[in-house]
Amino acid sequence: MKTHGTSTSTCRRISIPPTTHFVLQAIWKAKQGSPSHAAAAAAPPLPCSRRPSASAPHSDRGGFWPQSTTTSSLTRRRASGSGPHKSSSPPPPPPSSNSLPAKHPTRIIDEPVFYPTHKVSSQNRISRLHLVSFAFLAIVIIFQFILATNDSPKSTTSPHNSYSRPYSPSADSFEAPTCANPRPFYTEAPTSRPRKMALSAEAERIAAEFEFNDSNVNRAVLEFVAEMNEGLEKNATYMSQIPTYVTGVPNGTEKGLYLAVDLGGTNFRVCSINLHGDTTFSITQSKVAIPRELMVANTAQELFSFLAKQIELFLKEHHNDHFEASIKRRQTISSPEGYRDENFFRLGFTFSFPVHQVGINKGNLIRWTKGFGIADAVGQDVCGMLQKEIDNLKLPVKVAALVNDTVGTLMARSYTSPGKTSTLLGAIFGTGTNGAYVEKLSKITKDMEGEFDSSTGLMVVNTEWGSFDNGLKVLPNTKYDEILDKDSINPGIQMFEKRVSGMFLGEILRTVLVEMLKNSSISLFRDDTSANNDYHSTTEIKRDAAIYKQWGVDSSILSVAEADNSSGLKTLRQFIEKDLGVLAASLEDAQAVKTIAHAIAVRAARLAGVALAGVVLQTGRLDKPGSEPGPKSAAAIAQDVKSGKLAEAASATANKLADTAGLAVNEDEIVDIGVDGSLVEFYPGFEDYMREAIRATEGIGATGERKIRIGIAKDGSGVGAALIALVAAQMEKSASSTK
Repeated sequence: MKTHGTSTSTCRRISIPPTTHFVLQAIWKAKQGSPSHAAAAAAPPLPCSRRPSASAPHSDRGGFWPQSTTTSSLTRRRASGSGPHKSSSPPPPPPSSNSLPAKHPTRIIDEPVFYPTHKVSSQNRISRLHLVSFAFLAIVIIFQFILATNDSPKSTTSPHNSYSRPYSPSADSFEAPTCANPRPFYTEAPTSRPRKMALSAEAERIAAEFEFNDSNVNRAVLEFVAEMNEGLEKNATYMSQIPTYVTGVPNGTEKGLYLAVDLGGTNFRVCSINLHGDTTFSITQSKVAIPRELMVANTAQELFSFLAKQIELFLKEHHNDHFEASIKRRQTISSPEGYRDENFFRLGFTFSFPVHQVGINKGNLIRWTKGFGIADAVGQDVCGMLQKEIDNLKLPVKVAALVNDTVGTLMARSYTSPGKTSTLLGAIFGTGTNGAYVEKLSKITKDMEGEFDSSTGLMVVNTEWGSFDNGLKVLPNTKYDEILDKDSINPGIQMFEKRVSGMFLGEILRTVLVEMLKNSSISLFRDDTSANNDYHSTTEIKRDAAIYKQWGVDSSILSVAEADNSSGLKTLRQFIEKDLGVLAASLEDAQAVKTIAHAIAVRAARLAGVALAGVVLQTGRLDKPGSEPGPKSAAAIAQDVKSGKLAEAASATANKLADTAGLAVNEDEIVDIGVDGSLVEFYPGFEDYMREAIRATEGIGATGERKIRIGIAKDGSGVGAALIALVAAQMEKSASSTK
């Protein structure tokens, strides 16, 4: 390009490999020696290669630097002729191949200097030297291309790391880069907490050990029914199936005033229950502590005279009019019996110690528990001993029934339950667990010593299901269950109760946590530094912490863990500090406790469902469960609409909605069950988990489960005992009328 007498050319820098650079130098030397290129001898020397700039990014293609383009203007004097301009100084000798720096993979040359501009005539002939040179150059370029392809870094995959680092030139080939926008403040890279992750994984692993799936449920139900029948046929079985001699249950229409007393431990309770005849009642009660010296008295008379005296004081305080009137009638009647039987208070005696019951109001003490120890009472009729002391005080009271608290739960629920059907089962899921149900007399084939009214064809049976499967044929058995059983006061027995009742669930949780503390690879209740704890305080276990004491953890912490769904689990962490003695437990600690506690409680609930399902199947109260046709499907209803059967579609839709809501059950088909105890009352979702197991039971299913109504029955030892006294009075009247 020519402008105002000045010739301007554009210089483009190209990047070439070292070997090609050497060949081009050789060609240049050959051209210098050629007569037709004498003018080239005055060409400027080949410029030295330049170190690449550190600011220029490198390419990951074959490891070469990208081609950079710069533009420069070379001002030349206008000269005549078509040859290249001559330099004012002679050119230096061309550099040899040994002078090339080994560290630099590329050389940059000025194209217009190396290829001076000249006019080529069409008449010029190409010499043999040119042909050889160009052929050699082509071969070298092809060879260089092959080498570049083979030397390019290839991505390799390591079995441990799939990331491959791209090729880059050696570190000394360019200056260290400088960050143009440094961070405004120091930040620390996030760090993992592998020990906390290990804690979570370990908690999940342990929780899986407590899983009790549907297959396990069905195996357990079959074994439960088998042991129920075995207990009805003979004595000395795992499930005792004790006849209670109670042959009827109330229906809610009964009326009257009845007494109940409860000796269940260190307290003695006296109650009066007024039945209103409409499934409601009112209760008055008092409670007194048993003096320690009477619990280990020399004779049973000392204890039972104290109990009779408390009954007298209660009557004088709360029923003085009736009491005084009864005394006056007794003093004026010449009959040696004193006064007529209907003037007596009927009393139900809840006696929570092992007895061998031989009648509705007769039972011989087998042994004392709960800190009592009166030798001469063992083997004696406890109802008879109490009645003797009542008679000594001339009280208008008759001990009408010996009551088990589970039987009382059944009676209390039967009186208060809604609907037409009577209650089938009373069950307790609290500190302990047991069940009593109404069985057909024809199924009880073992000998019964006492008298009873057989006109009803029924009898309430105390299952004593806490000893179900003591042989561990179907019950789950983790290493934590084994530790608990070995350290208990009665190893090898009450195996069902040790997996279900509240007395043992807290101890199972404590045992699991203690075993986890022995594992140094996980960080339960341990912080390397307080920075790992969102409380910013190092976790510490008190020296006298309850977690290290047998039976030191109450099962209520399981209910707290289940109910606390807050993001920080603050309530649970407070209970961990209060109940376990662990200070500043971390969120991860609380999450681990929650996971394990949930698994323990769900297993207990599903096992409880096994017991309920077993009783329902044993009694046959669900006739042909699941045989009735179910509601139409949505597709079938849609087809009715398309066919114009709108009335049928509307009816089917109503039935389906009722079935979905659990309302499509005939009231006469309801199976009523009464339950009591802290677990079923306070643990969130305990009934739901029981029902899951019941639905999974073959022979019941979802259809049968909807027919089962479960309701809370309160105060079985009080209200239930009074109701059993009522039933006993009815039995006496029925027996006297048949004579």
